[in-house]
Amino acid sequence: MPVRNGNVIEEILVPAYEGRSARVRKGQILYIIDVEGKQVGDFVCFNEADPEEHVSPVHMRSSLSSIRLKEGDGLYSNYRRPLMTLVKDTVGRHDFFFPACDYYRYKVDFGLEEHPNCHDNLQKALGKYQLGHKEIPDPINWFMNNALDENLDYVIEEPLSKPGDYVALLAQTDVIVALSACSQDLAPVNGYRVTPLLMQIIN
Repeated sequence: MPVRNGNVIEEILVPAYEGRSARVRKGQILYIIDVEGKQVGDFVCFNEADPEEHVSPVHMRSSLSSIRLKEGDGLYSNYRRPLMTLVKDTVGRHDFFFPACDYYRYKVDFGLEEHPNCHDNLQKALGKYQLGHKEIPDPINWFMNNALDENLDYVIEEPLSKPGDYVALLAQTDVIVALSACSQDLAPVNGYRVTPLLMQIIN
């Protein structure tokens, strides 16, 4: 597990195929830890004071002039300001292009009606903070390993994250976050095996 300065004020296990939410105060650090390795986490973040403002991958790509994330980068909102900052990253490969898997992903692409999905996981988790009715923004997919081939087409491979790898996010304002342990077990996204994630909030 990561070496941290400060006190762990809350620890939240995100079980496989499920989602959880948390409040992170300004100045606190949120650790997202891949417990067993090769597990993607779909992540959304709202400004607690104004939930109409949320982390927005399309605005991040514009503000960062990049399609990759690195330490020091802000997680920019639809109001074009960072709600959190990526301050530590032990993996270095993540995605902020793909939407959360949803009911239609499994129905259309795999012919499955009842498969768990990240959209519903995030919506359910946000209900804890009365945000479950809101439209789910496109997520940041921590630990997701995709790349562009020579034709500029996406190639999705198994995550590079090992047990205990993590990202650390510094809250720039009070935020509500939600994280889903990605439910995709029919493609290489999670190495065909869904496992838990862990959130730790450090003061």
